[in-house]
Amino acid sequence: MFLRRTLLCLALATATPAFAADISFWDTPQRGGNSFNENPPDRAYFQALRDTGATWVRLSPDKWKSAGGRDFLMGDADHYQGLVPADVATLRRALDDANASGLKVVLVPLSLPLLRWKQKNNDVVDQRLWQSMDNHLPAQRFWHDLATALKGHPALAAYNLINEPAPEYGTALAEHASRAAMQQWYASVEDGPRDLRALYRGLIASVRAVDADMPLMLDAGWYAAADAFDYWPAPLDDTKLLYSVHMYEPYAATSAPNQKRATPYRYPATVPFGSGKQRWDASRVRSYLQQPMDWAKTHGMGANRMVIGEFGCMRRWPDCAAYLRDVLAVAEQQQVHWAFYAFREDGWDGMDYELGDKALPGSYWQAVEKGGVVQPPRSMQAPLFAPILQRLKDGVR
Repeated sequence: MFLRRTLLCLALATATPAFAADISFWDTPQRGGNSFNENPPDRAYFQALRDTGATWVRLSPDKWKSAGGRDFLMGDADHYQGLVPADVATLRRALDDANASGLKVVLVPLSLPLLRWKQKNNDVVDQRLWQSMDNHLPAQRFWHDLATALKGHPALAAYNLINEPAPEYGTALAEHASRAAMQQWYASVEDGPRDLRALYRGLIASVRAVDADMPLMLDAGWYAAADAFDYWPAPLDDTKLLYSVHMYEPYAATSAPNQKRATPYRYPATVPFGSGKQRWDASRVRSYLQQPMDWAKTHGMGANRMVIGEFGCMRRWPDCAAYLRDVLAVAEQQQVHWAFYAFREDGWDGMDYELGDKALPGSYWQAVEKGGVVQPPRSMQAPLFAPILQRLKDGVR
């Protein structure tokens, strides 16, 4: 019996997949979804996402209620003193549930010390992090502490060091400026507090001090815009980095404010973009997303180090399905990693594609008003979810 048990243990050990922190997980295209929920997801949630064919989830815990202050994990982003132990335990339970379902996790904070997420900062953009190099230090301590606390957890496939940074905000550099204008701006801030590359170098060093293996995902500037790597003179000096962009362009058409217009912008169509107007269609989606790919190729990086970390559109927008298909077609053609926004978000239904393109029924809102815990009428067979589900299923063949 002892020999049989020993042989079984050896067999199980041999069958265990590579540790999640191995960069080889990212050598082939990985498809997944975003989880930005207000409550910690449970195992059933992660299992439902895994059942679509998704292999990873981009998980942000910032909306979860902290046991130790205003900001989850940090306690207080204004005065970071260390991780909140109870919050770490809550996060570890969620990671355990994701691991049990077979999903890999990319952990992404929406806030850092001295950089509180706008929606938790009275809708004010917090620029303190970008005002001095000393203000980078609490963020470095936070990532050192978090990497120490979570080191070795089998669910983790990467740390996405900060969601949608925007050191360019409030400066003379406009969103979607020309490459020349971006490069000129970067030359004026390089090695200073608004140098995103400098911030990342400090955060990377903090993680690497305790974890040499964990892949690290870096969002581009200007809220992870696909054209914002244009000013980076080179990738950073670390062999286990992934570079991520988000895709909601043209934002004037895909976003919530468009739904309130008397005549919403359509797709394909000519819509506001940058300082003017452009026609957006499948070709323009392709050329826009080609920009980070060209940047990567110029510097000798393969598509397997590039990520579309978020993409989506308002589900009630009549052109959402067409837009999703066009973005997914490019992602698949380029063989980059991707994660749609969002999977079964519990505080906002705007991009919950399993709900289809219609308003939620009055009975749902009545139940919510009465304080009931009620699930909205989701269906994986919803036509709006079909473009995403098909690509997820294709990935497991």
